[in-house]
Amino acid sequence: MAYRAFFALPVENFSTSTGQVTNAVYGFTSMLINVLRDEQPDHVAVAFDVSRKTFRSEQYAEYKANRSASPAEFSGQVALIKEVLAALRVPTLEKEGYEADDIIATLTKEARRQDFEVLISTGDRDSLQLVEDHVTVLYPVRGVSELIRMTPDVVEERYGVRPERYPDVAALVGESSDNLPGIPGVGNKTAAKWLATYGDLDGIVAHAPEIKGKAGESLRAHLDGVLRNRRLNRLVDD
Repeated sequence: MAYRAFFALPVENFSTSTGQVTNAVYGFTSMLINVLRDEQPDHVAVAFDVSRKTFRSEQYAEYKANRSASPAEFSGQVALIKEVLAALRVPTLEKEGYEADDIIATLTKEARRQDFEVLISTGDRDSLQLVEDHVTVLYPVRGVSELIRMTPDVVEERYGVRPERYPDVAALVGESSDNLPGIPGVGNKTAAKWLATYGDLDGIVAHAPEIKGKAGESLRAHLDGVLRNRRLNRLVDD
C-alpha cells in the first residue's frame, strides 16, 4: 500500500525543508488513519516485505524478475513510515525469505482461530484467497484513497469463482505483476468455466486430455507452468 501511495501522489508536492520526499509517508498514513477511523478495529498490525529474495524466487528465478528496482525516493521513505507506525504504537512485522502476504495470511489464520472478524488492506490480489464470510479485503481502486470491500460475493462477481478458487484462476491466466505467465488464450471466463465443470485445478489437470479446442491444446502445452504458478501463489499461513 505504501508503494501504491508513492505512485498515487506527485513526488514534487511532498517534501520537507531538507528535501526528504514524503509522498508515500503522507499517502500511507492518511489511508491508515481513514481505515482506523472508519472501521474502529480492536487490533492492528502492518506487514512489510524484507527484500525480493524469498523462497518463491529461489524456486523460480523469474518470479517478480520483471519488476524494476524501487525508486530511491520511495525506498528512503520506508523507514519514515515505520517511525510513524511506531509513534502510533502500531506493530510492524517482517520475515526474511517470506512476503508480507504470508505474514498477513498467518495473522488471518490466527485471528480466525480466536474468532475475530478480519479486515485486510492490501493491493495484492493474492490475498483474495483469504476472503471468507469473516475475512474481508479492503482493495484500493484509485491510489489508496478509495478502498472497496472484497467479500466472497464481490470476488465471485469479479472473477467468476469463490475466493478459495481464486488462486486456481490466477494459476491458469497468470499474474503479470508477479511475472507468472498464464495459458495463452485463456482468460478469467474460460478459467472460471473449467473450474465450474471440474471443481478445482487438480480436477482440471486430471481432465486436461478431455478439454477440446485451442484452449484445451494450450492448457496441455502449459500444464507445468500452471502447476508452478499454483505452488507460488499459495500463501503460507504458518
